[in-house]
Order: sequence, then structure tokens, then C-alpha cells
Amino acid sequence: MRAVVYDAVKERPTVREVPDPVAGPGEVVVRVEATGLCRSDWHGWQGHDSDIQTFPHVPGHEFAGVIADVGPGVTGWAAGDRVTAPFIFACGVCAQCRAGDHQVCPAQTQPGFTHWGSYAEYVVVRNAAVNLIALPADLSFGAAAALGCRFATAFRAVVHQGRVRPGEWVAVHGCGGVGLSAVMIAAAAGARVVAVDVNPDALALAAAAGAAETLPPGRLDRLVELTGGVHLSMDAFGSAATCRNSIGSLRRRGRHVQIGLLPGDTELSMGRVIAWELELLGSHGMPAHAYPEMLALIENGSLAPELLITRTIPLDEAPEALVQGGRPGVTLISP
Repeated sequence: MRAVVYDAVKERPTVREVPDPVAGPGEVVVRVEATGLCRSDWHGWQGHDSDIQTFPHVPGHEFAGVIADVGPGVTGWAAGDRVTAPFIFACGVCAQCRAGDHQVCPAQTQPGFTHWGSYAEYVVVRNAAVNLIALPADLSFGAAAALGCRFATAFRAVVHQGRVRPGEWVAVHGCGGVGLSAVMIAAAAGARVVAVDVNPDALALAAAAGAAETLPPGRLDRLVELTGGVHLSMDAFGSAATCRNSIGSLRRRGRHVQIGLLPGDTELSMGRVIAWELELLGSHGMPAHAYPEMLALIENGSLAPELLITRTIPLDEAPEALVQGGRPGVTLISP
């Protein structure tokens, strides 16, 4: 198969022929119809993710496609089924998985990080029984590919971890793919959303996704003045500055959710966290069993992830796009 491959961190990736994957016990091979270009893939290529240990390496972790092969022991799935999967492949048997918390499975694997990913014509889904998700017939592969990481991650961060409520003020710091998804989801839930980003094009996309207000990062004072301090704030970018700004924009007893990956340690002043009884929460993906709630909202038109897709590129253009780190909106790769 053809795949995007790099032989060391920060070494320029190329498209080359590599062996086709084989479905082992409990696994399926998916023919990739669309895969997302995510900032997390850039972090991996930069060497920010310790899970990438073996080279050559194929990135990519959010995808949708059609089952091409079914491994021994897999039941209920067949070649030709339209599917997607979370970017976290849970084991399905540990204490966390038995409790339904697949997203924090200690034995998890992640395509594009712990093993080869989806910037390729085919990708393997491990532990298919707990990680495969059937796609609605009318959901495009492009829209479905965006669900596996950014949209699903944002959905759980806003709805489950952030506990968004109608009428609340919500701030989203960083309007890349996951930030724009969070804007759309929070607005659909009835919240008043303020989108914060340095890029005017990203802010325009945020306004189209439902943001009531848009601001540059340097206007934290305006954000607090406008809202009285937000009820819920999210760092969807992942930097020391955006994390501090997110916490700093909260009102008393507000909730901060960290979505964006932080490349290094971040020093935080905990005095306000204690005095104001703030909640600091992490959010890491979403388990496959939680997808029906989100898919139902997409099917009834409340959410429209396809509106966040700003370009689709062929596999041959993916190496340069990965190195450049993406652009506003969601970029899809069509292998």
C-alpha cells in the first residue's frame, strides 16, 4: 500500500510503498476513505509524543472507511461495512474499560502513535469488538473522519467533562479543528460562546460555527468584561499561554477543560483555583460506546461536522501539509 512515512522525528516524511497490514486476532483492516490532518500528528512528528518509538513510522489517527478484512475471532462485522473508530483503541477488559472509561484505558494503543496510523490506504483497528463504530448511511466519510479525534474529543470535553448548560458563557481558546468543533457543540447546546484565536480566518470560521463573540488572545480583559467571567473555558490549542488564559477567563466556581496537548510542563498559580473553587479538568478522546449520542445530533441536523472541513488533499500532498502544521478548519487527506 501507499503511505506517508518518516524515518525519524523531524525528518521530512515521504509517500512510499509499504507492506499491506494484516488483520490479526480480534482485529480488522479498514480501507481508508478519508483521514484527518491533526495537530497531534504534527506534535508526534516533532518528537513531543513518547509513544512513537519505532521507525519507520506512519502517522494518522482519525479516519473513516470500509472494512477490507476481518481477523480471527471478530464477530458482527464484515467486509464492506462502513466504519470509524476513536483514536484510542481500548483493551476492553481492564477495570477502566469494564467501568466504561475506555478513554483512560491503561493498556490503550493509538494509531499513528503506538503503531502505524491512517495516512495510508489501509489501517488496522485493534480490539474491534470495543472500538469499531458503524457509520450512518448518510454520513460522509469526510465528516466521519473528523469525528475520531477532534469532534469526538470536543464533544466529550464540552458535554460530558465541561457539563455545558444552556445560557452559560463558554470560552474556547484556540480555533483549530478541535476548537471549532467545541464552538459548534457548545453553541448547539445553547451556550453563548466566545472564540479566541490569533488568526482572523480561524475567528471567521468560529463565527460561522456559532460563536457569539470573537477576540484575539491579548484581550483577556475584554473577555472578562463581556462575560463577567465565563462559566466554562477550554484550552483547545495547548500552550502555557492558552492554558493560563483559559483559567484566567473563568468566573468564581468556573470550569476549565484542558483539551490541547501541552508539549512541556506548565506552571500555574493555584491561589485563585483554591480561593475561587475552580475546577481544572482534562479530557482525552471519547469511547466508542458514547458515540451514539453525538451521532444522533448529527443525524437530526443539530451538529454538522462537515461544515468545518476547509480542504481535501491527496496523499501525495500530505507530507508537506504535515510539516506545515495545517491551516484554519479541518484538512482531510484522501488516500
